[in-house]
Amino acid sequence: MLSLRYSLALFYSFEFEQNVRNTTCLVYPVYPIRRQDEGEFFHFLFKSNIEMNSKTIVRQVAGIDVAQNELVVSLGRRYDDFNLDLYANKVFANNAKGFEAFISWVRKLTQQTTDVIFVMEATGVYHEKFAYFLHGKGFKVSIVLPNKISNYQRTLEVKTITDKTSAAAIARFGLERNLDGWNPPKKIYRRMRQLTREREQIVEERTMVKNQLHAEESEAFPNKATVKRLKEKIKLLDKHEKQVKKELAELIKQDQSVKENIELICSIPGIGMTTAATVLAETNGFELIRNRKQLTSYAGMDVKEKESGTSVRGKAKISKRGNKYLRKALHMPTFCVIKNNERFKAIYQRLVSKHGIKMKAAVAVQRKVLELIYTLYKTGNKYDPEYFKSDQAVKTDQMDTLKKSERS
Repeated sequence: MLSLRYSLALFYSFEFEQNVRNTTCLVYPVYPIRRQDEGEFFHFLFKSNIEMNSKTIVRQVAGIDVAQNELVVSLGRRYDDFNLDLYANKVFANNAKGFEAFISWVRKLTQQTTDVIFVMEATGVYHEKFAYFLHGKGFKVSIVLPNKISNYQRTLEVKTITDKTSAAAIARFGLERNLDGWNPPKKIYRRMRQLTREREQIVEERTMVKNQLHAEESEAFPNKATVKRLKEKIKLLDKHEKQVKKELAELIKQDQSVKENIELICSIPGIGMTTAATVLAETNGFELIRNRKQLTSYAGMDVKEKESGTSVRGKAKISKRGNKYLRKALHMPTFCVIKNNERFKAIYQRLVSKHGIKMKAAVAVQRKVLELIYTLYKTGNKYDPEYFKSDQAVKTDQMDTLKKSERS
């Protein structure tokens, strides 16, 4: 009987140690539990509790890498001594059921007295449902431009890029930076984006059908039935484009502020209503944009160079790592601007005479047109072709020159 009691006592003591170890790993996953003798284990546990309780959590962040079907999450926290701690990660489905499971998981592993900031990239349309869900629940949401995260991730000592490491980088970015809170865009911008993208798809499909028609008609023995069907398809696509543009015009008329902003942008010779609506829709009224440099980067028009020493001299080109709809929307209107605006025409001719590449010059003008649209939107002034001849423009240029000289 005595030996049985002794055996049970040893068993229960071992079971208690295992339970304490497992619980500690859940609560303090950052601290590795040493599996040596019992005395050393409890000494380490006591020390860990003291260290953890002596620190104050000042910020909690959930970094989320959003994909089409899943959410890869990394939880992090920052203490009052500025140390960072990435302590948990998990994958959830990108649907309503996954959203609820995600919130339940976050509440279990975070301190309730400190708000959790949910940080994610603006990844196309896949992040939108989740962002609306979090905002509807009253959580703090911050959506960051993808180029910011990619540039930040290059500064980390991460050799392998996966969804898990990307989520960790987003969490670290949220812990280190003071980010602006995200608010849902106006309903009209969301609807404008749907219509402008639908029109873009119609235009692309019509171009493809026209190419097919040209190829068919150029054959030695074209099929008349095929030619007829292709022509009917082109007429149908023309009809659909007119319907979309009509809906877009009616939608703009419903909001006075959007209507006024469209008129401001359309004051630039060569820029029409569809182009102006696309720029506003794709930027949500420039909600996440803070300056012109950030705007060109968001559109993928930022210049990418590669130079090293005297042997490496790569050609400068735009990154194209941005919103393709912005670049497409401004491509053809840029040539109209060059034709109808003397200032941009002079810039274009100067660049062509410099390097002889017309498309490169057109892209440079395209970037300047986008920056001009942003300037008109922020200032609330219509385009003035005589502005650069005015005293105010001269003063502005002098101030810019002075600032540059002070920086250097």
